[in-house]
Amino acid sequence: MSLRDELTELGDLFRAYQKRPEPDLALLADLQGRKARAFLTWSDVSCDVTLRLEAQRAEQAAAVIRRQHQHRTGCVPDGEEPGVARLLTGPAQWEYARSVLAYVAGHTPLPGAEARLLVLMLTLRTAHTGTGNLVGQDVNALSLTDPEDLVQQLTDCGWLSLPGTVGDLLASRPENPTPITVPALVPGTDGTGPFTFGRKTRPKLSGWAQRVVSDKKLRKAKAPADARLLAVTLATWTDDVGRLGPGGRDVTLDALTTRVPVGADELRDLVDRLTAADWLTDTALTDTHLTGRLTERVLPLTCPLPD
Repeated sequence: MSLRDELTELGDLFRAYQKRPEPDLALLADLQGRKARAFLTWSDVSCDVTLRLEAQRAEQAAAVIRRQHQHRTGCVPDGEEPGVARLLTGPAQWEYARSVLAYVAGHTPLPGAEARLLVLMLTLRTAHTGTGNLVGQDVNALSLTDPEDLVQQLTDCGWLSLPGTVGDLLASRPENPTPITVPALVPGTDGTGPFTFGRKTRPKLSGWAQRVVSDKKLRKAKAPADARLLAVTLATWTDDVGRLGPGGRDVTLDALTTRVPVGADELRDLVDRLTAADWLTDTALTDTHLTGRLTERVLPLTCPLPD
């Protein structure tokens, strides 16, 4: 490509960037880097010192913007603090979180979003060995319509095993937690279960999900269980700056409703609730897609999708 063609294309690309609805710092840094190289070549050809200075300014701009992007996404050099200090700290943990959500979507024994949320939280408590401890507040904090009945249904169908009654579980306190068992998660004779993460990762994933569903603004808004399930699902379906979907493009409703089993009208209400709770912003919901992004406030709870 000739220098003239490169400069013409760069002009077009910068004008197109200015029309973007959302900033893309990685793209902008690349454009500034290309501008620096083009202007440096131009200055060599024309012996124009001002063009060399312009090339230096573009290179400096590229470095600053690239650093801003690194701090925003947490991809910073060793020894530096990331701009977003995520609760789950890297791609492996983010994929583990998605693997649990995918598993729960296919293995919840009861219909409805409330059952899905409760099974998610109990799965995370017992994921490594099939056993764990639970107290009443863990269940009562999920804003379930009838927590006692839902837990009873899970025990009646054999998915959950308790040493006593459901009432005993809901009345239990931190000083005397209730041991629970999820038989489907107990490792087989070969010592393996449905998940590949280790003993130390399980409480990190459980703590992350607990932080999401008990978010202070969701609690203040008295968000129902299905809204909390949507929140934890969308937290795993963003790009590195919080835009929904792969590459920040969007989430298809077909994919979303496989994880959050609600109808179209219910989904619209849930999106409005999360927007009012300062969880989502810039949303647009069509018959097929949801676009938008998570707010700056909740970026530390996100699990970015791979590029």
